[in-house]
Formats: sequence, structure tokens, C-alpha cells
Amino acid sequence: MSRADATKARILQAATDEFAARGIAGARVDRIAKAAAANKNLIYVYFCSKDQLFDTVFDAHVIHGLNTVPFTPDDLPGYAGRLFDYCQQHPEVIRLATWHRLERGDSHDQDPAVAAPARDAKLEALAAVQKKDGIGTAFSPTALLTLVLSLALAWDPSSAAGMPASVAESESIDARRRSIVEAVRRLL
Repeated sequence: MSRADATKARILQAATDEFAARGIAGARVDRIAKAAAANKNLIYVYFCSKDQLFDTVFDAHVIHGLNTVPFTPDDLPGYAGRLFDYCQQHPEVIRLATWHRLERGDSHDQDPAVAAPARDAKLEALAAVQKKDGIGTAFSPTALLTLVLSLALAWDPSSAAGMPASVAESESIDARRRSIVEAVRRLL
């Protein structure tokens, strides 16, 4: 790895941590540079702006990350379970997606968790399964995919979704996963 690539990687990791914790508005380029042990000007050389740095982080962790989870339109409960598992392993994903919705919700017409080409392919596959098997036909493919994603991504692994600590601690990760899978099964 070249020195420039190593510096970019450190910047992206520091930016991931900063944006996940503070969002776009709260993130500070100075903190990112310090955490990355990089010159602040390099951030602008490599990424042009704080917004473009966020977009790069978002694409790498949310768009690319969630699209690595195999989509199985004929097994949506399993898909929801795998998305939940992915987010447990990568807690920054939900936080970055949440910041994206909060700070850029009005400027983007798509679900930030699914990029347009991948979303369109998923919707087509889901529509074909709905037509063939008659599952989930109470919902349009768009509504069904949105509901599945919402359920799968409902629990931020870095918090207990606003629940009192005693409640959050009493529900294991396995129990949360089972609840998500069962909720998606019931949708169908």
C-alpha cells in the first residue's frame, strides 16, 4: 500500500468514526485530521469537502456494505435476519444511515440504505416472487422492501433504541433477531 493510500485509509476510518458519532453538521475536519494523523489539507485534496468525505464514507459502509448482504426475495425473513447480523457486526451502518436521513432526508428521493441500481434490481426480483408465489401481495414491492429494511435496521447495536437499560439488557441479540425474522414472516 502506498503512503497516500495508507493516509486515505486512515482518513476514511477517522471520518467513519466522526460521522457515525456526530453526523455531518457535528463532525469536524480538524478532529478527523487529528485522529487520522494527517494534514487537514489532505482531506480537501483527496475528498474536496466534508460533504464529499461523508458521501465516500456513506457509500463504503452503508450502500456497499448493505448490498453485500445477499438479497433473497423468496426468503425475506432470512434476508432481514442477515441484515440485522451485518449491522451487529458493523454498528456504524445504522448510525450513518440515520444521520443521512436526518441531515439529507429532503435532498434525496431514495432510501439511503439502498442505491438506485441495487434497489431497482431488488424491486424487480421481489415483484417477480410476489407474482409467482403470491407472498406479500398486500404490499407493493416498494412498500414491502421498505418495511423489511425498516424492521431489519430498527435496532441500533450501539444503543438500545431509546429503551430503559433494564429493558434493553433483558432482550438478547438473538431474541431481537428472532423478533425481526418473525415480524417479516408475519408481513408475508
